[in-house]
Amino acid sequence: MKDTPKKENKNSQECPFQEAMHLLSGKWTMSIINTLMYGTMRFKELERSVEGINTRMLVKELKQLEAKKIVNRKAYATVPPTVEYSLTEKGELLKPVITEIQAWALKVLI
Repeated sequence: MKDTPKKENKNSQECPFQEAMHLLSGKWTMSIINTLMYGTMRFKELERSVEGINTRMLVKELKQLEAKKIVNRKAYATVPPTVEYSLTEKGELLKPVITEIQAWALKVLI
């Protein structure tokens, strides 16, 4: 019987930067997070605030962000249904990062 090499845990080989970039890789991810930095928003409110995104893409990105535990979704049993989105604790930790990226962009682009 041949010895098969053991597979190492994929996460042990990847650097934290690559993991972070994978976590934030969606086209609209940073725009959604940036918008939610200012507080909880209903779906339509969020859709109007993220310029250029369509409903289908917003739903897709929000589901991914929720699965990654960056965005919290809270649904209320009302007619019509009310759904609110906010940043989780993990998402809140991105605020200083995004603020620094914005400051860098202002320095570079002006």
